[in-house]
Amino acid sequence: VCIHRVRSCSSIRFIKSKYVCVFDKSALKFSHQQRLFRTSAVSCGQIVQFKLSDIGEGITEVTVKEWYIKEGDSVSQFDSICEVQSDKASVTITSRYDGIIRKLHYNLDEIAYVGKPLVDIEIDASKGVAPEEDVVETPPMSHEEHTHQEIKGHKTLATPAVRRLAMENNIKLSEVVGTGKDNRILKEDILNYLAKQTGAILPPSPKGEIIPPLPKSETVPAAPKDKARKIPLPVSRPLVFSGKDKTEPITGFHKAMVKTMSAALKIPHFGYCDEIDLTQLVQLREDLKPLAQIRGVKLSFMPFFIKAASLGLLQYPILNASLDESCQNVTYKASHNIGVAMDTEQGLIVPNVKNVQVCSVFEIASELNRLQALGSAGQLGTNDLTGGTFTLSNIGTIGGTYTKPVILPPEVAIGALGKIQILPRFNGKGEVFKAQIMNVSWSADHRIIDGATMARFSNLWKSYLENPASMLLDLK
Repeated sequence: VCIHRVRSCSSIRFIKSKYVCVFDKSALKFSHQQRLFRTSAVSCGQIVQFKLSDIGEGITEVTVKEWYIKEGDSVSQFDSICEVQSDKASVTITSRYDGIIRKLHYNLDEIAYVGKPLVDIEIDASKGVAPEEDVVETPPMSHEEHTHQEIKGHKTLATPAVRRLAMENNIKLSEVVGTGKDNRILKEDILNYLAKQTGAILPPSPKGEIIPPLPKSETVPAAPKDKARKIPLPVSRPLVFSGKDKTEPITGFHKAMVKTMSAALKIPHFGYCDEIDLTQLVQLREDLKPLAQIRGVKLSFMPFFIKAASLGLLQYPILNASLDESCQNVTYKASHNIGVAMDTEQGLIVPNVKNVQVCSVFEIASELNRLQALGSAGQLGTNDLTGGTFTLSNIGTIGGTYTKPVILPPEVAIGALGKIQILPRFNGKGEVFKAQIMNVSWSADHRIIDGATMARFSNLWKSYLENPASMLLDLK
């Protein structure tokens, strides 16, 4: 008898042999009748239910947007299982086990609940995973941890990608000193630790990487700009007329908007509007755009608006504060996490650029490029969408000059920027000149901010933008 594997079903052992010519049946004893020979290995693991853990922010339910695996696939720890979307952000769920996917508990666009099974995974029983481990829910995590599925027994703060990098290089996270917030271990910390152990020289950070310009022969000529006035076209959508009313549940980011705007109605708003002459800033941006493009960053006007706002907040910190629910205490935020409203297919989202007070205009532009790319793909994380302290909304990219922005609690102020228009203005000598004019509309919480403070802040922000060189005196 020529066989490749002989399996004893009672002891779960495999005897591998290239050729077995003599076989004594008495060598195997069974307590019950089983098939003696199998030509392929039989699954002998146990099924564990991998439950959706608390992803923070008080979220109790999410929508399954995409499965990265299917039934029968093998997965390892930290492998991506699916992407879910809450009313705050999109989150990628990663596996806690090595095993085989046996069941998916949800279809696409179905609602998954925290604490309920997400998938069934068959794991190797010989690895000694406790059966009760799958029913132990991970403790609630704040959005700042941003650890989608915390591994049991680990006290360190790190994302799944960082944990996987450490595992691949046989590095214990407990031996690495984290430089992130709350001693979070970052990717750079792992690379620095690895470099110290091996003596390797780390590559430069992507932020500081300079991309050489293309040779003149390879330079793609820019398309001529159409200076004719663009006529807005209607959005091309298939017309469906059924003659019946249709009711749909409010989900995703729209659900978050309902909650936020309902809370915003409790805030007594007041508005302040002004116009800004951006003639000098327009010229400065045109001069800097090629330099930024060489470094791989698209430079818009928004980084200048954001940096000027941060310089203004240093002088008027009350605009970068928050008021508690009882209206008894004001918290002045140390970090300037300035949000930027973005219009996406998923709805209005407001990611924020962290710590603008210590960022250069170029660093702000680089971060905006990243946020815009993730926002367009619907992949912004909770950390990108939370923690904002002040907001700017650029309605001018769509059209319009003035608007009445609504404050995003717990923030106390917001600005809305109109489109830049070429308009005639008078200089000090009474001469007419062509100016690049933009309108700004501010809204502030009148419970703690008065009109004079808002006007002074706006005037300072305006002076920085109308005379961009003046920002050099205050930049750090």
